[in-house]
Amino acid sequence: MTHSKAATGPHSQSMAETEENTLFIVLISCIAALGGFLFGFDSGVINGTIDGLQQAFNANDIGTGFNVASMLLGCALGAFFAGRLADAFGRKTILIVAALLFLVSAYGSGAAGSSMAFIVYRILGGLAVGAASVMTPAYISEVAPARYRGTLTSIQQVAIVLGLFAAFLSNYILASYAGGSTATLWLDITAWRWMFWMEIIPAALFFIGLLLIPESPRYLIAQRKLGQASGVLAKLYGSVTGKQKEQEIEASLAEDHHAPSFRDLLDRAGKVKKVVWIGIGLAMLQQLVGINVVMYYGAVMWQAAGFTEQDALLINILGPMVSIVACIITIGYVDRIGRKPFLYLGGIGMGIMLAVLAWVFGTSDVAADGTLDLGSNGWVALLAANAYVFLFNMTWGPVMWVMLGEMFPNQIRGTGLAVAGLAQWLANFLITMSFPVMLAGLGLALSYSFYAFFSFVAFLFVFKFVKETKGIELEKMTDA
Repeated sequence: MTHSKAATGPHSQSMAETEENTLFIVLISCIAALGGFLFGFDSGVINGTIDGLQQAFNANDIGTGFNVASMLLGCALGAFFAGRLADAFGRKTILIVAALLFLVSAYGSGAAGSSMAFIVYRILGGLAVGAASVMTPAYISEVAPARYRGTLTSIQQVAIVLGLFAAFLSNYILASYAGGSTATLWLDITAWRWMFWMEIIPAALFFIGLLLIPESPRYLIAQRKLGQASGVLAKLYGSVTGKQKEQEIEASLAEDHHAPSFRDLLDRAGKVKKVVWIGIGLAMLQQLVGINVVMYYGAVMWQAAGFTEQDALLINILGPMVSIVACIITIGYVDRIGRKPFLYLGGIGMGIMLAVLAWVFGTSDVAADGTLDLGSNGWVALLAANAYVFLFNMTWGPVMWVMLGEMFPNQIRGTGLAVAGLAQWLANFLITMSFPVMLAGLGLALSYSFYAFFSFVAFLFVFKFVKETKGIELEKMTDA
C-alpha cells in the first residue's frame, strides 16, 4: 500500500514523491521502536525490586547500587559494540541479537540464586538495552524521509516511556497482589522475581517483529550490496526517488568505499572530529541531569521522603503517564520547530524544577525515624518531580536520541554512535552507582542541586556548540 500526498502550491508533487510508502515506513519504524519499549521496561523493572534484592542477597547501600547499576556496564558495552558491529553485520542483525539477549536476561534475572548470577544476567540485559538504544534511532533515521524523520525517531521515547509505565504498573500489580515485593506469589516464588519474568512477553514479540523488517539501505550500500539496497529503497520511496537516493548515499560515503572504521572519527590532523565531541557532550549531559535517579530509584526516593512502599510504587506510575503526553507534543512539533528549541527549553525547565526539589528537601524537617517530613511541601515536591519528568521526556529524552541518530555523516554514523553511546551509558552508570552513596552522605537536597547545575550546563552547551539538523538529509550532514 502506498501513500499519496495532495499537491500543494504552484508545483504538483512528482511521481517519485507520490510513490513513497509512508505506511510501510511507519510500520517498520514502530517495530524497531519496540527496542525502546524493552529499553524502558528493563530499566524500570528494577525500580520495584530493590527491597527484594536487598533481602535475597543481603546487599548494603553500595551493593544495592551495584546490583542496580550493573546493567549499565552492559549498556555501555552494548552501545559501543553495537554501533561498530552494525557497520559489519547490519542494523537489523544487531537488533535481533538484542532481542535474544532481552529474553535470556529477563528469565535469568528472575531466576538468579546469587548476587553474582543476578549481576551477570543484568549485564546481558544491559548489552541488549545498550544495543537497542543506539540501533533503534539509527535504523529509523536511515529509513525515514528527512521531513518527518524527527517525528518517527521520537517514537522511540514514547516506546521507552510505555515500557517504563508497563514495568511500573506490572510491579505495582504484582506487589499489591502478593502483599509486597518480597512476599511469595505464584508457584511459591517471590513477587520481585515475577517482575523480571514479565519482560519475556514483549521480548518475544520484538524478536518476531524484527524478522519482518528490511535491512537499512544505507548499511547495504556501504557494504556494496547494491541490488538489495535498490530493492529496499524502491519499497520505501518508489523506484524513481529510490534510485536518486541510492546515488546520493553512495556519494556521501568515502571516495575509496572503504568500510567504516574508528579512523574515520579523526580529521587529517589526527584529532577527533568536532561532531564526535558534540555527540559525546549531548549523550553525557542527558544523564548528568539526573533522570535515571528518578527512573531507577523513584521508589527509594519517595520512601526516603516519608511515603510507604506501596505509595511510592503508585507515585512511580504517574511519571510515565505524564511522560506519554510530553512525548506526543514532541512528535507533533520536533519537525516543525526543530531540535534546538526543545533542548533549550529542557535545560532551563529541568534546572528550575530540580532546584525546587532541592529547596523542598533542604527545608524539610527530619522525623524521629530518620525520614524526611515534607509536610505541606510534599505536594510541591510531587508536582515539581512530575514537571521535571514531563520536561525531560518532551526535550532531552527524545531529542538527544533524534540528534545522535541523524547528526553524524553516513560514513561515521555507526562508529560515532558507538562512541557517543558508550559515553552516555558510562555517565548513566556513574550517576546511578553514586546516588545511594550521595543520598546517604549528602542527602536529597545537595544531590538534586548537583543535577540542577548540569541542567543549566546543558542549555549553555547546546547554545554554544550544537547545530540544528531539522529537515537536513542524512547525506548532507557534515563532520565539522
